[in-house]
Amino acid sequence: MENKLKYRLITGKDDANFCKKISELLNEGYKLYEAPSCTFNGQDVIVAQALILNECDNLDIGFKRTVK
Repeated sequence: MENKLKYRLITGKDDANFCKKISELLNEGYKLYEAPSCTFNGQDVIVAQALILNECDNLDIGFKRTVK
């Protein structure tokens, strides 16, 4: 059995490949953790998305979650 990371931060150019990678991780049992972050490097939009395993609802990764 593969030992999956409980927390993943995926970064990259905002394109179909990035979306495919996030979709693959969702299919592997991860879920989105908070909103994505975006920036512009002068040429491309760069995005970052944190994900956690579904089984890690109470994961303490050192960040405070804000209630909206």
